[in-house]
Amino acid sequence: MASYHYSDVTPEIQAHAARSLENCQIDPEDYRRYDVKRGLRDLDGKGVLAGLTEVSDIISKKVVDGVEVPCEGELYFRGYNIEDLVGSALREKRFGFEETAYLLMFGQLPTRSELEDFTQLLSSYRTLPKNFVRDVILKSPSSDMMNSLAKCVLSIASYDDKTDDISLPNVARQCIQLIATFPLYAVYSYQAYTYKEGNSLFIHAPRPELSTAENILTLLRADSSYSFWEAHILDICLMLHAEHGGGNNSTFTTHVVTSSGTDTYSCMAAALASLKGPKHGGANIKVIQMFEDMKKEVRDWTDEEEISAYLKALLHGEAFDKAGLIYGMGHAVYSLSDPRANILRRFVETLSREKGRTDEYDLYARVERLAPQIIAHERKIYKGVAANVDFYSGFVYHMLDLPLELYTPLFAMARIAGWSAHRIEELINMGKIIRPAYKYVGTHRDYTPLDQR
Repeated sequence: MASYHYSDVTPEIQAHAARSLENCQIDPEDYRRYDVKRGLRDLDGKGVLAGLTEVSDIISKKVVDGVEVPCEGELYFRGYNIEDLVGSALREKRFGFEETAYLLMFGQLPTRSELEDFTQLLSSYRTLPKNFVRDVILKSPSSDMMNSLAKCVLSIASYDDKTDDISLPNVARQCIQLIATFPLYAVYSYQAYTYKEGNSLFIHAPRPELSTAENILTLLRADSSYSFWEAHILDICLMLHAEHGGGNNSTFTTHVVTSSGTDTYSCMAAALASLKGPKHGGANIKVIQMFEDMKKEVRDWTDEEEISAYLKALLHGEAFDKAGLIYGMGHAVYSLSDPRANILRRFVETLSREKGRTDEYDLYARVERLAPQIIAHERKIYKGVAANVDFYSGFVYHMLDLPLELYTPLFAMARIAGWSAHRIEELINMGKIIRPAYKYVGTHRDYTPLDQR
């Protein structure tokens, strides 16, 4: 037998895969014939109602004179507009992610003393078992931080004497611990990876008096330094990414897996696996990569004709990754505007001035204005297309000098709060295991003995 490297796709495997391709394709017409809601969405792109939630609400349409029409996007956490939550934190010059996590998990805004207690609880849990970094994180580091994050989540279950206890108090404890430790898993995994690649290794301990956003920057940077504005805009990003309805892929995964009765660690690992997908959590990376290519290909960043030509080339599959997409534009739910992008836009300009990168901000602004017009013309799409949160979040992370490998884990560090809220909601209201129907459209065949094939 020939010897192969572990990662090699051998000729035999290629042949088997070709057979799968030959034998496993379903006739696309069958999906229409049987009225299958592919992706749990109807032909108009509207999601199939699969559950109920009180965690968050997304508004993208309103009824005017009996007709449903698109409107400016709005996002509510437990009934509170995200604009108000962000605005309050900024006016009072405090960090808002911890308050947001409390609101999502427990259904009401905390009092000052409740918020202080919750923040202290997070601080007390922001630690790892003895030798966990050495025995789990530093061993076999991966170039993919989402895989490393999932590994840490599953490994930490071995240190929990009540892993399989799904009583509400125990699950709340597990979720709070995971909210506290996600930044440690992700940042330490990144440090381990860069050390493997030949860089110096430094592992900073978290500081109990700091917020989640401040600790992320403290853990990540060699000198642990950051500005007030850097920490606050990262905190805003965490707030905006903390939750986004029950129908997004990773949150729906959380509901599906929770309904089986499994433990919290397995549930969150499944949600991480979902978020890792480039169609879900990895989009802001694509935005950054697209703009890096654009900055090389477009000679004059102020020339709107040249920018427009590049955007058209993107749509025609002639530029960047040839996928035919302008990344960061459009959303499955929002059409006129994504409220998260609206909020981020206000702070990106200020941060770009602080970082001396106003030329790049101006390029983003021009693309945001031109892209919807070009998409509408080239694709004949009359549904509104606007910048989504990924359009600006990647630029924010880039200006904060955060490594590309941590963009999606940063999403996870925030969304763990929403996943926790939905897991708790599913446990409280859990009925039957979530099990949608699939129709068999293959044939029934007589078995052929092995020596007759």
